Amino acid sequence: MNQEKARLAGEIKARVNELESQLVAIRRDIHAHPELGFDTLRTASLVTEYLQALGLNPRTGVGRSGVVVDIDGAEPGKTLLLRADMDALPIHEQTGLPFASRYPGKMHACGHDIHTATMLGVATIVPHYRQQLKGRVRLIFQPAEETPESGAEAMIADGAADGIDWAVTLHNKPELAAGEVALTRGASTASSDEFDVTVHGVSTHAARPHMGTDPIIATVHLISQLQTLISRERDPAHSAVLTIGHIQGGTTHNIIPDSCLFQGTIRTKSPEVRAAMETSFKRMCEGVALAQNVRVEVNFQRGVPPLMNDDRLIDSLEQILSHQFDKPIIAQPSASFGAEDFSLFTERVPGCQIHIGSATPGRDDHLHNSDYQPDERSITAGTQALTRLAIDLLS
Repeated sequence: MNQEKARLAGEIKARVNELESQLVAIRRDIHAHPELGFDTLRTASLVTEYLQALGLNPRTGVGRSGVVVDIDGAEPGKTLLLRADMDALPIHEQTGLPFASRYPGKMHACGHDIHTATMLGVATIVPHYRQQLKGRVRLIFQPAEETPESGAEAMIADGAADGIDWAVTLHNKPELAAGEVALTRGASTASSDEFDVTVHGVSTHAARPHMGTDPIIATVHLISQLQTLISRERDPAHSAVLTIGHIQGGTTHNIIPDSCLFQGTIRTKSPEVRAAMETSFKRMCEGVALAQNVRVEVNFQRGVPPLMNDDRLIDSLEQILSHQFDKPIIAQPSASFGAEDFSLFTERVPGCQIHIGSATPGRDDHLHNSDYQPDERSITAGTQALTRLAIDLLS
């Protein structure tokens, strides 16, 4: 690393370290007051007041309750979007921490409090480097990442993605040591599509099954056959996950019902596999319906697409983050089939998701868990990473 890159790395690190206690306090305040979906009004107000105190001019109510702020460089150029999500989960917190959730049944169990505090750190530091920036850094604070109704979609509809050239987000990762930074090639997260399937038969007495058409038996066959779409039709190197999460049929012991319902999700890691799975799913439903002499009604709802990391951007970030953290950052494929609505931004422009280690020593934490306790050092690592990539990409 040459002297100038090393100097900048040290300067950013020092600025972040000065902010650390303030950012941790903000994170703990947000953690104690979790909000769900689009109802992130208190969090958005906290973000807005902080940005205004920095002399910035945030836009509020974007995508109903999101916040957007632009930081312009000294010269025109490209626009880099950086996103933090703000919403919590409907989980009752069990950590026992002094700053634990004050709201029963709500908890920041995915670390969006970490993300919001991190982005406020970026908002504090990036303006110091305005004179060397060519272009614009757009920071967005998004509601409703955890809900079926997407906050990213709502913010995009309100113009949050207009004019952007790149889009980058980060996510805390308890599988990585605190402060570690990881990049992913290819899909960082999967698509998530939902289905509701109703199998219609003919009701009859349990003692006279031949006088009806049993939708429960047909459903059992259909669910079993649907799993062959994964085990026998998909290349294991380009696989998918098909999960049945709910099944409901009948009301009592001795009546074959008129219908049986099951619901679930399909997750894939490429647009091509996603399209193929939807086609195969519908084909299998039609085929089993014919074989079992039932009628199958399929309601297939596309959710968010896979989050595809851009290879050229990843190449740049490997170098940029290696300079900031003075060690190689090597991008690896992701094993995650979780979903993330930031993919709606990366469908529009080159983008990526950065993973920031948040493992607390001596613990084995996982996201979406009522006892999740991330290491708060992930805030400073994330702030360094996003600040440095903003400066280098726009310089």
